[in-house]
Amino acid sequence: MSNRVVISGVNTASLPKLKNDEILELLKAVKKGDEFARDKFVVANLRLVLSVVQRFSGHYDKADDMFQVGCVGLLKAIDNFDDTLNVRFSTYAVPMIIGEIRRYLRDNNSVRVSRSIRDVAYKALQAKERYIKENNAEPTLEQIATMIELPLKDVVFALDAISETVSLNEPIYNDGNETIRVMDQIADVKNCDDEIFEKLSLTDAIKNLSEREKEILLMRYYIGKTQMEVSEEVGISQAQVSRLEKNALKSIRNFID
Repeated sequence: MSNRVVISGVNTASLPKLKNDEILELLKAVKKGDEFARDKFVVANLRLVLSVVQRFSGHYDKADDMFQVGCVGLLKAIDNFDDTLNVRFSTYAVPMIIGEIRRYLRDNNSVRVSRSIRDVAYKALQAKERYIKENNAEPTLEQIATMIELPLKDVVFALDAISETVSLNEPIYNDGNETIRVMDQIADVKNCDDEIFEKLSLTDAIKNLSEREKEILLMRYYIGKTQMEVSEEVGISQAQVSRLEKNALKSIRNFID
């Protein structure tokens, strides 16, 4: 299920794939008011909506609803996209689609947030979207607070209150072999695996590791760096760091067992 989204009434396997030049031609026709081109362009970008729905892997029970809401975001993106800018339509549309889906999930969250806090949060989100549209860049929280004339702490509190809870096991990247999850992005100065290092003598086990594996374990479990920080320091991808780390821990456990 993690690699597939099933949408009721939509044969996702038959959705068309357009080349970039075809997309540009359709966009020009859409901006001229061609309704047939608009319908064709919407259908051609339904795969984009599906790709966004896949990111919300913890809500597959709401896949149909998220797909419909995502289509609303797609339509908004089509209406607001400026084809004179040197920006791909997908680059502009994805944040719009994500925003619509997140709003839907927030409004249907089992954790209830007071109306006044939600109002502040929605004002902040609207200000953010307006800023992005006008400046083609993400605003800071300070800028958002200034735009809606509210204290920064109120804006931060409101946005935190309506934010969606994310599982530590939520996948955020896959290079085809290794899946990077949220927990792999978090620096941990007291990781539970430290218990292995504290309670057992690992000298012999560590001797069997490669120099690169020893270096990664040192930075991850003694210094407390994230996998991203390690990858930047040693000059390899985060997926490679994750793979080497897991292999090293597996070797240590096998040696101890």
